[in-house]
Amino acid sequence: MLGSLRSLFVSHWETRHAVRNVSFQIEPGEIVGYLGPNGAGKSTTVKMLVGILQPTAGWVSVEGRDPQRHRTQVTRNIGVVFGQRTNLWWDLPLVESFRLLRHIYGIPEGRYRASLQRLTEVLEMDDFLQTPVRLLSLGQRMRGDLAAALLHGPQIVFLDEPTVGLDIVAKEQIREFILTVNRERGLTVLLTTHDLGDVERLCPRVLIIDKGALVYDGALEELRQRYAPYRTLVLDLLDGAGGRLELLSALREFPRPQEAGAAPAVVREEGSRFSIRFDPAHVAAPELISHISGRVALRDLAVEEPEIETVVARIYREGV
Repeated sequence: MLGSLRSLFVSHWETRHAVRNVSFQIEPGEIVGYLGPNGAGKSTTVKMLVGILQPTAGWVSVEGRDPQRHRTQVTRNIGVVFGQRTNLWWDLPLVESFRLLRHIYGIPEGRYRASLQRLTEVLEMDDFLQTPVRLLSLGQRMRGDLAAALLHGPQIVFLDEPTVGLDIVAKEQIREFILTVNRERGLTVLLTTHDLGDVERLCPRVLIIDKGALVYDGALEELRQRYAPYRTLVLDLLDGAGGRLELLSALREFPRPQEAGAAPAVVREEGSRFSIRFDPAHVAAPELISHISGRVALRDLAVEEPEIETVVARIYREGV
């Protein structure tokens, strides 16, 4: 009780900028990943882009229009999916939600039927079109939300955590659908997600926001090369103990690059499997493989790229 009364009279507050100095441009037909830890400002950015929030400074333009001042025109040409919330009517069959959206957007009957048929086919919704939304599985509901966002034929879609909580099969269905509509219709997609599998599958370009500020805007592959330049050569040796000595000898004989710390080195050993880290900027993978395979009997080998999870986690932890 005392704490409740004190909170009525103690006037202490702190101003925090949810988003600050964020500037980017997305070209038609791009699929761009928008990444950041919880509370970084991703959803706030999306809400400003769709006109839900008004920025206190700066300006937002979607297809040359201010989402606040031209809300009706902008809304007609965008689709939005918030993974944590649904745009569907909870107690109605899924198809009835689509019929309501047809009237809200004023979609002509012929265009509506053609669009619904195509979305039903691509998203495999035939089996649950007549099922109330409250009885759908999470994966089915998410497919319904995607269809609802694209029913009126928008050119831009904002996807905020569209695969959250889904199993592997459902995630792959959603990813394949996004690629299909992007390829067929030139759909522009801004995708916010914590699932970096979505990013690797869908997004050649990524934006990274941290504490409200944009810290990276560029190609996903460039991000990987800049923050995790090493590759890993994984070798399965045919001869255990003897092969190990031959492998270590082969690495000592390999020509040393001039750059300090760039020489290939064993970083993990598990029985007859060895992981060798090398920097492709100074050591060519074919030369390293040829050198080792000429001296060591191998059962199998593979070159592994660094996981994007590791790269992004390092940026969150250490900054740019």
